[in-house]
Amino acid sequence: MSTLARIAFLFVLLGTFASFRPALRPADNPDAVVGTWLNGTKRGHVQIYKQGDKYFGKLIWMKEPTDPATNKPKLDTKNPDAKLQSRSLMNLNIMTNFEFDGGNVWDEGKIYNPEDGKTYSCKMTLKDASTLDVRGYVGISLIGKTQTWTRIK
Repeated sequence: MSTLARIAFLFVLLGTFASFRPALRPADNPDAVVGTWLNGTKRGHVQIYKQGDKYFGKLIWMKEPTDPATNKPKLDTKNPDAKLQSRSLMNLNIMTNFEFDGGNVWDEGKIYNPEDGKTYSCKMTLKDASTLDVRGYVGISLIGKTQTWTRIK
């Protein structure tokens, strides 16, 4: 093979590899967190969705959706705001205003825990396409609790 042929072959080879771009990993995609997730207690499904440039989550399934005492849908009885205690937990927005921080992190959001009626700062970290760490905390994220959620769809 002549030197000129080798150089031409090298340029063709380099051109082929230069045009190759690997698929985005889930962590590179701001919308990778969108979907339905089984929470860490395995008693609820949360649908995470995007609205504008922020991410939210609502409770769309509960293992025990009715109050055994009344046989009616469970209500937000632990909410400190008496006006909100009569709202149903089903389809309740429990995650608000998350922003994609890059990589595999969504931060600056809040999560409401209907089991104690408290709202916490929250950070989500996508471990892989089907595993999401959700960390609720007060003040700084070092003081908090992490649940691992599993993607349903």
